[in-house]
Amino acid sequence: MKQSLAKAMVIGMITLATFQQAANAQAGKNLHILSTYHIASNGGWDYIAIQPNSNRVFVSHGTQVNVLDKQTGDSLGYIPNTEGVHGIAFVPALNKGYTSNGRAGNATVFNLKTLAVTGTIKTGENPDAIFYDTHSKKIVICNGRSKDLTFIDPATDKVVATVPVGGKPETAVSNEAGKIYVNVEDKNEIVVVNANTYKAEAHWSLLPGEAPTGLAIDTKTKRLFAACGDNKLLVVMNAENGAIVAQLPIGDGCDGDCFDPQLHNIYTSNGEGTITVIHEGSKDQFTVTANIPTKKSARTIALDEATHKLYLPAADFEAQAPGATGRPKMKPGSFQVLVVGN
Repeated sequence: MKQSLAKAMVIGMITLATFQQAANAQAGKNLHILSTYHIASNGGWDYIAIQPNSNRVFVSHGTQVNVLDKQTGDSLGYIPNTEGVHGIAFVPALNKGYTSNGRAGNATVFNLKTLAVTGTIKTGENPDAIFYDTHSKKIVICNGRSKDLTFIDPATDKVVATVPVGGKPETAVSNEAGKIYVNVEDKNEIVVVNANTYKAEAHWSLLPGEAPTGLAIDTKTKRLFAACGDNKLLVVMNAENGAIVAQLPIGDGCDGDCFDPQLHNIYTSNGEGTITVIHEGSKDQFTVTANIPTKKSARTIALDEATHKLYLPAADFEAQAPGATGRPKMKPGSFQVLVVGN
């Protein structure tokens, strides 16, 4: 009797887990645009970031960062003088935020509560992606033109290391255990940097993936998700040895991706106007479950892990003349943030 009960409980747990996996995959198919938050000021954009345990979303926007209420889209303020801003990072324990300012070649430091600017820090050339590594307790910045990483100690706001990576670093993530993984766009590779010694330890090829842009990580399964914009592939890599685990098709013009650790879904933001949803069934099993319509130009993305909603900056553009090349002109006042969810 006891054996039968135990067997039934095991079967029930397996069935529940299977059902939950199926439900998570199905959830991706039901995504759609819930809201559109309009931002009247002009300027280009790059990354967008959700402040953890808050109601605020930070949007890079030309020479400033707009701060919005993530539930209503109302303006909560802005951070000025961030020339060519790319990304935003947060250190809640110190009540500090940081922006990477590409054209200015520096990082802005601001007070998280008041948004008041408290200083600037010189970085490498053309600072791009930025994040806070909870293991080393350092701000990490990818410098596109000088082809290196800047490590900043937020306790002192001093640069503690500059690490060459041998190419143009586009995005970086941490395994939260001492390793930083860097998408090197012009080399089609992941560079592994030791966050304790500040040394590049390995160069792993992403081929057939080309021009990696977005990068996300599942720290539990130790899998990296590199969105390769030039040939519309998501490359899944083993973060322990650099082995390529899977290759999956994504939409065109991707510049960002993210991973939801609860739903086990990877989302790529494709500038063509879609989100590709890929479900992680196991550490080595991945399936494209949906391509969700968004808006042309919505190429970067941020996940709110608390609500599972996705936030994507976008804009409207003027029609180009036949045969014209380059990026079309943005319509004034059309900048917006799309909120995508179930």
